[in-house]
Amino acid sequence: MVNSTHISYFILGAYFETGVFKYLFFTIVMCLYVCILGANVLLIVVICVNRSLHEPMYLFLCSLFVNELYGSTGLFPFLLVQILSDIHTVSAPLCFLQVFSVYSYGSVEFTNLAVMSYDRYIAICYPLQYNSRMTYNMVVVLIAAIWFPPFVAVFVTISLSVSLTLCGNIINKVYCDNYSIVKMACSDTTVNNVYELIATFFTVCGPLSVFFFTYMRILRVCFSGCKQSRQKALSTCTPHLASLINFSFGVFFEILQSRFNMSGVPNTLRIFLSLYFLTCQPLFSPMMYGLNMSKIYILCKNLLLAWVGNNL
Repeated sequence: MVNSTHISYFILGAYFETGVFKYLFFTIVMCLYVCILGANVLLIVVICVNRSLHEPMYLFLCSLFVNELYGSTGLFPFLLVQILSDIHTVSAPLCFLQVFSVYSYGSVEFTNLAVMSYDRYIAICYPLQYNSRMTYNMVVVLIAAIWFPPFVAVFVTISLSVSLTLCGNIINKVYCDNYSIVKMACSDTTVNNVYELIATFFTVCGPLSVFFFTYMRILRVCFSGCKQSRQKALSTCTPHLASLINFSFGVFFEILQSRFNMSGVPNTLRIFLSLYFLTCQPLFSPMMYGLNMSKIYILCKNLLLAWVGNNL
């Protein structure tokens, strides 16, 4: 038994020999990462440089796109290195750093989507009070609430995991995972498990309760109003709902895989499901908002046309 702070490295056991195909996988993952960077950076720039988009809804969107960049950067460079490596090991400090980035990304994503649903609730259900409620100070407070509590909660999670006494160093995934580390513990993990339940409730169940409350109210207002107001409300809520469902789908399968025996599922499918919420969501969100929100779509189109015109 050794304390986890004295373990120099972890072994990632989910990788398998791919031969020359590793270069194909590397190219596919690299292209996906470049697309994620390009899409999210483009939308962040568009929102920041256009004063017409300096509204609460777009500022929360900008926060969401920053988080997509943060989460994908916590995974993709690491994944690209591992794909080309013959020995799939990772140093203990880097492993815990990746756990921190992945878990904080997931927590911030849920919290950000919850704040966006609250913003839509105020805009649709109380349109005349929107400007008085969503003031600059309120937006600052909500953005701080999106980022600060999840980071503190995940920091405590990592601190508890680092203090564990471990009996192994093999993580059966393609990236570092906190629950896999806790399962290797020889010491008592009661504190870790209890804290994880509490943290999960506040970072997952809390935002989900906000979603249900706000959208029940939004749907009630939509179906009691005229057809035009209903269509306008649904057009602004559709990207948000699609993004929420997609992310929840990925997180659900990741939790399912971590907590239950999935040995009967093909290894390739298990890897895909474990990576889904980290790889698909950062590309899915900017595509949904960029294509479905007319203001953003038009400004992005004009910016790209201007860039192409200057480079021809």
